[in-house]
Amino acid sequence: FFTSAGKEFLLVNPWNYIPKNYNPTLVSLGRFKMAEECFAPLEQMLADCEAAGLSPKIRSAYRTNSDQKWLFIRDVDKYMDEGYSEEEAERLTALKTAVPGTSEHQLGLAFDIVDTDNQNLSEDQQHTKVQKWLMEHCWEYGFILRYPDGKTEKTGIIYEPWHYRYVGVELAMELRDSGLCLEEYIEQLTQE
Repeated sequence: FFTSAGKEFLLVNPWNYIPKNYNPTLVSLGRFKMAEECFAPLEQMLADCEAAGLSPKIRSAYRTNSDQKWLFIRDVDKYMDEGYSEEEAERLTALKTAVPGTSEHQLGLAFDIVDTDNQNLSEDQQHTKVQKWLMEHCWEYGFILRYPDGKTEKTGIIYEPWHYRYVGVELAMELRDSGLCLEEYIEQLTQE
């Protein structure tokens, strides 16, 4: 946990696991579940994106630990099928699929949002009109592009131009203005 502007935030990454007692209050938007605090901002962001003539689509939202474990094992198996050792397969998988217990999706605050016309979770997303709009406006609704380009060493996760995390408008604006990723921002706070 860290505090910014009197509000407490949870940092989850390969080095910071979700506390065992963490239990978000979940609500549903269609077939997706999410933490209650980000429901209205997400709904408004998607509605405004659609009003701009675009077609955003949620690909993933809240995940249970079991869901995350299944995704991780599936991706490890893919690498092993390609001839990687289990250790190397796990290392490569962890760069793109969070180890269970370290996924922001398990917080209910993270969303994979894609363009309806391009639902691939690849760097090609950055070129879609939906992502360009979201990257420009997400902070207005309290979201950040969580794994920005060039920040893998700090975040522990590859560039994901589709993964958005709710942090509230104030922190989202601070991160946008500073150009820092969440880890760099926290590092700066602790140095101050």
